[in-house]
Amino acid sequence: MKQILSSLVLLALISLGSTAAAADCYVDYKAKKDNPLRLHYGVMQVPACDKGRAKKEVANRLKGSGWTLLNVISVFGSEGLDKRKGNAGKFYLRY
Repeated sequence: MKQILSSLVLLALISLGSTAAAADCYVDYKAKKDNPLRLHYGVMQVPACDKGRAKKEVANRLKGSGWTLLNVISVFGSEGLDKRKGNAGKFYLRY
């Protein structure tokens, strides 16, 4: 009986972990390029729902295209995508 209970607890923990890993995480951010100065607002999917880790991820992805991250505004789930799509324009899920 004790072994069955332990197995069920382990299975529940594994289930919770995979659910958290599968969560959709997005950020909206502001970025810039210099010479000439260009600014953009964008939305990006990130692997971590933690703002600190997301900032690093966004900065690295943008850097590859010559953009500098100014700010990660927020971290949100898929429920926040529709209301940000119009403002992000061509930078909606681009990177």
